[in-house]
Amino acid sequence: MGLSVLGTQVLAFAMTWAAGSISGTLAGLVLTAIVLPRVLLLLVGGAVADRAGAFRVLLLGDGVMLAVSLALAVALSVAGLSPVLLVGAALAIGIVDAFYLPASGTMPRRLAPGPPLAHAMAARQLTGQLAAFAGAPLGGLLVAVAGLGTAALFDAATFAVMLVVLVFIRPRGTAPEEQPVPGSSLFRSSLDGLRVVAADRTLRLSMLLVCSAAGFLLPASALLVPLLGRQRGWTAGTAGLVVGAVALGAATVALTVLTRRASSRPGVAGPAGLLLAAVGVVGLTLPLPSPSAVASGLVIGLGTGTFVAHIGPLILSQTPASHMSRVQAVLVLAQSLPLLATNTVLGTAADVVGASAVLVTCGAAVAVAAGTALASRALAPTG
Repeated sequence: MGLSVLGTQVLAFAMTWAAGSISGTLAGLVLTAIVLPRVLLLLVGGAVADRAGAFRVLLLGDGVMLAVSLALAVALSVAGLSPVLLVGAALAIGIVDAFYLPASGTMPRRLAPGPPLAHAMAARQLTGQLAAFAGAPLGGLLVAVAGLGTAALFDAATFAVMLVVLVFIRPRGTAPEEQPVPGSSLFRSSLDGLRVVAADRTLRLSMLLVCSAAGFLLPASALLVPLLGRQRGWTAGTAGLVVGAVALGAATVALTVLTRRASSRPGVAGPAGLLLAAVGVVGLTLPLPSPSAVASGLVIGLGTGTFVAHIGPLILSQTPASHMSRVQAVLVLAQSLPLLATNTVLGTAADVVGASAVLVTCGAAVAVAAGTALASRALAPTG
């Protein structure tokens, strides 16, 4: 998984940087093109994974993404960079994500149920964040030296390796996780994830906090750091280091949880992490040399990692076994739906008022969400 995430991060940063060379609006549009089909199809993807089996969905998803990455590299070599090509590739990625992410999110509980779950999720987070830490600088290096096509080929190679690994570790003769109830349509089954979340107070409040944070914290590094770098005259490598520092900070938290333990009060530790991340977002806007931006990225990562390390296990452990993929689909939906509005809006706003002003707004919004959760102590009883 770490190798696969590395390839994904390389291509994601390279695509955003390439789109930003045309306009901030296009950079936001590319990210939105990934999010839109993901949002529209996530609930269906979760239902399919619960019915057909998570491993089957993962195998098919890796195969499709291998083909998409190769097609992007070939199209770039033949036709060159264009907005249509970038948006088309982003749409394909978003469609695959809608089915792949719910299945992938259930793996820690499937492989390590019970008390080891928090450690298993910390290991998964650590692997992913270390790959992301290396992915952004590597993506910046590849797009600067060899172009977007090389980044796409690198991504294709990682998907090929992941596909081979899945073939070898896939359980043989395993039945689908949940057989459909007679007369139950795929549409009704897809909505069951929303019903389960709405009926459970812990799941409901956790999802609301994820949703409120995702729209303003995720674009800070994925969209606004590359735009801030261009406006301040950074190289692609420098911007990649800032994004990589975010991943390094999150990986540090995951390593701490893996070697020690998570907080016994996840409903307090999670929002507190968001508050720390908000401080780091605002710190990016200070008129200081670029190394200070790397430090701010590290703070963002520490805060984000604290939030993820506590809210993630809380949600997964609270989920009924028969609905794991569908609740994970709702979780990804809570992360993705706000981005439909914020990515394009924030990218356009950065063109108009500058990336620094937009980052201050994002930091303030995240701080309000985290402060409200801490003040209300709404999640505290779940710890």
